[in-house]
Amino acid sequence: MPPVDVEVGFGAGSGGRGIAYARIRGGAADHLLRVAFRLSRHFADAEVGYAALTAVARVLRKRRLKNVRLAVDDDGLVAGLSGGDISPAMVLPYVRLKCELNGFDDVRVSAMQTSDLAQRARAEVALLPAA
Repeated sequence: MPPVDVEVGFGAGSGGRGIAYARIRGGAADHLLRVAFRLSRHFADAEVGYAALTAVARVLRKRRLKNVRLAVDDDGLVAGLSGGDISPAMVLPYVRLKCELNGFDDVRVSAMQTSDLAQRARAEVALLPAA
């Protein structure tokens, strides 16, 4: 089965509530998913991408997708997953994400330019009431 391309954009508010949008490109039509996720109230900015991609990967696995190519607009996350340096504070988010990604038969994560999905998620998060 050919890989399914998935673009992911995300944002999180100061209270730790986040939104990720995933555009699944495959077949005759694209599908757009909206996935909510949570972070601790005092999260580091770098944690947002890990939490968002973990939540999206979980949903994609529940949809029984096995071969995916994920594109995100977070170069630090892509570098960390490719064997780059990870700060001690990022070890747990990294492990959570890798556990979800390991559930796929084949998965690749690459960087992309800022997408409309990221802008949409950040705009929506800005409208959320503080938790």
